[in-house]
Amino acid sequence: MDAILNQLGGLFLGSVPTIVLFLLLLAAYGVLVRRPLDAVLTERRKRTSGAVEQAKAAIGQAENETAVFEEKLRAARTELFNARAERSKALAAERDAALNEARSATQAKVLEARLVLEQSAATGRQQIESMSGELSAQILKAVLPAGAAGTGAAQ
Repeated sequence: MDAILNQLGGLFLGSVPTIVLFLLLLAAYGVLVRRPLDAVLTERRKRTSGAVEQAKAAIGQAENETAVFEEKLRAARTELFNARAERSKALAAERDAALNEARSATQAKVLEARLVLEQSAATGRQQIESMSGELSAQILKAVLPAGAAGTGAAQ
């Protein structure tokens, strides 16, 4: 057993330089690689987080601007619709006014034509009445002999 312990002691003493070298390598790795790498990764995380926050802020601002734009668009559409409705009402009012004017003019012409027709009919009746006496005398003359026409008138 002493031999085994002596061999283990020799192996341990032989591995001491390797252990020291490993610890120096580990310390050098920590100083030369790990610390700068951690610093770079920390800076990258900060920048990435900042960029993400900026992106979120930009998205929020874009959403606000989109909402404002959509509101303006709705207002413009409403204004166009109202203008179109007003124009339609104005055109309808003009059309109604023109129709009423045409209707009034037509009614006036019809009334005037009726008056002219009634006057013409009245004149025709007067002429017929005034001529009826003469026509009856002429008919009697033509139908009755000359001597009988005088007696017929006396009766």
